[in-house]
Amino acid sequence: MFEQAFKNIDDTLWKDAGASNELDYVEQTSWILFLKYLEDLEEDRLDEAALAGKDSYTHIIANKFRWENWAVPKTPDGKIDHNAAMTGDDLRDFVNNELFPYLKKFKQSAESSDTIEYKIGEIFSELKNKIQSGYTLREILNIVDGLRFKSQKEKHELSHLYEGKIKNMGNAGRNGGEYYTPRSLIKTIVKVVAPEIGETIYDGAVGSAGFLVEAFEYLKKSRNLSTQDIEILQKKTFYGKEKKSLAYIIGVMNMILHGIEAPNIIHTNTLAENISDIQEKDRFDVILANPPFGGKERKEVQQNFPIKTGETALLFLQHFIKSLKAGGKAGIVIKNTFLSNTDNASVSVRKLLLETCNLHTVLDLPAKVFQAGVKTIVLFFTKGEPTKNVWFYQLNLDRNLGKTNPLSEKDLEKFVEIQKTKDDSENSWSIQVADLNQKTFDLSVRNPNGGDEIILREPKEILEEMKKLDQENVLILKEIENIIH
Repeated sequence: MFEQAFKNIDDTLWKDAGASNELDYVEQTSWILFLKYLEDLEEDRLDEAALAGKDSYTHIIANKFRWENWAVPKTPDGKIDHNAAMTGDDLRDFVNNELFPYLKKFKQSAESSDTIEYKIGEIFSELKNKIQSGYTLREILNIVDGLRFKSQKEKHELSHLYEGKIKNMGNAGRNGGEYYTPRSLIKTIVKVVAPEIGETIYDGAVGSAGFLVEAFEYLKKSRNLSTQDIEILQKKTFYGKEKKSLAYIIGVMNMILHGIEAPNIIHTNTLAENISDIQEKDRFDVILANPPFGGKERKEVQQNFPIKTGETALLFLQHFIKSLKAGGKAGIVIKNTFLSNTDNASVSVRKLLLETCNLHTVLDLPAKVFQAGVKTIVLFFTKGEPTKNVWFYQLNLDRNLGKTNPLSEKDLEKFVEIQKTKDDSENSWSIQVADLNQKTFDLSVRNPNGGDEIILREPKEILEEMKKLDQENVLILKEIENIIH
């Protein structure tokens, strides 16, 4: 039922001039789903108040703006009241001119940022209704009204489908890929880092909140949860920051669908914070993240870091190191060039990482794990003691990865098992930091057992080869001309 409903929503949005791509589909579906979720949440709280013998329950949303009154009003027999239901321009104008402005105000009136009220205000401050036709909107509201957020089974199925939408958005090209890290990789990173209930978990580049969601799922299965455990997981475990509006909305919605009622995700530019201002109270036990690849930051942002660079990932890595508590654990996805780049910033960040943290494991991933084809690694480290040995594992697969043949958890099973003992094998080996070049701290992946070594050439060498190929092409063209004439 849910799967067909999501397909029907996409088909309906496709006909509307205001939603032009997969990113728009996810964004517009998200705010409507969120309001239906709120309606079901309020009904649950009303029932809980009645069971507890309380005389009344104060709704979060004012009567006029509750789902049952504006979105899909019903007749006494539970059918849509077509006489009361707005449609066309009336519905569109109500949403744009009354509903959204009302919901935005919650950001100012909420008691604190960790409440559902604040999330309502934040979300509706960050987006707008792009659905231009009130008739299209009416169709979607009727479809979403059939969805239920009541049982855990229903929430699980909805969250699974929503993850599918995020994945499709990541595959849709443009900038969608930055929102999606393969869940098989995230689950593996979580298993290796092995967070525990009571530890705080942070992602400063939260995107669609995949790391926080999978950490939540992992911890839920880690033991039989007490009432106190559930309270800790709901309110005092998961923290995130996200710069982009769409990613923020998707991340919050994804966590809600997985069962976190008021996610501690803040809409802010993580890198705009001066890391010298990070105090002990701002630090976390666990950091799981995949910071953006290849971004370039402005000079004023770079001033917030002791090692100045325009490379976004290097700034995030400094932020994560500073944000870890002593003894804290991290699993960070980053481009493999971090291990070998010879620019001053890369060398300095590698040195910082090795001197302040124990970089105990590097997982070398094959190309095409990410749709963009960027070659990546995962850094696993703990903070508080310098690195003496680094254990490498090179994931060599007997197939090429792609959209129809993605990375699976099974592909990573051997890594998860062998990293516990960090044994040498045909795909794994260790190096001693004392043996590194102490000027460059080059950590390039060089499998001594004959694995697929990636040799990175200097730009000068690449340019010289391009020049040589150009000269050869000129000669070939001249020969062709001579033959023709």
